[in-house]
Amino acid sequence: MTEAAIALGLLGAILGSFIAALVIRWPEGRSIATGRSACDGCGVTLRARELVPIVSACIQRGRCRRCGAAIDPVHWRIEGLGLAIGLSAGWVAGWPGMAGAAFGWLLLALGALDLRAFWLPDRLTGPLAVLGLIAGLPALADRIIGGVAGFGALWAIAFAYRHLRGREGLGGGDPKLLGAIGLWLGWRMLPPVLLAASLLGLAVVLIRMLRGHTVRASDAVPLGVLLAAAAYPAWLLMVGGGP
Repeated sequence: MTEAAIALGLLGAILGSFIAALVIRWPEGRSIATGRSACDGCGVTLRARELVPIVSACIQRGRCRRCGAAIDPVHWRIEGLGLAIGLSAGWVAGWPGMAGAAFGWLLLALGALDLRAFWLPDRLTGPLAVLGLIAGLPALADRIIGGVAGFGALWAIAFAYRHLRGREGLGGGDPKLLGAIGLWLGWRMLPPVLLAASLLGLAVVLIRMLRGHTVRASDAVPLGVLLAAAAYPAWLLMVGGGP
């Protein structure tokens, strides 16, 4: 398991670099498949040694070597989270943990996009759902029920809120994301995931209030981030034999 954890951790750091580029470029309509990485400050193309996940940011102290502009911390934060996801998946499940790591990395991309742009693209949620079905073949009925229940629960809440309050209360991607999570975890894990996501949301609101920020009922909260943050630890507990 140690070898799997190390290998998946390194893979996660590398994929984290790609996910960070996706999160920064995609909402701006920039291609992630073409063009070399460049400094956002001076536009100079970065060299290979400046693109080593996590390490380069530490050596350069988070700044461009040439112009001194600050490097977006999204890069090293997502790379670090990608590393942590790979390490934890390999540690609890060995090489079969590759599937769970993929679950975590897709959740990382979706959560980061939701945090940055309030966007949960179908082109990521769809593959997450398909992989959940494939990974859940030994218990397919449980996973299908989870997918339907996850999507249906949030869709019903959004429908009721829209008709009672006359405005949108949930984004269209949130039910799809919880449905995909249900396909991965099964219906029994959905209540704990929703509870954990709710508690995380309350914690975020409390922290904002303690810092002196005004909190309004109309403030937008990226629910996808909370669901992603709750779902991957739930997978670790499920696979690791936790409660």
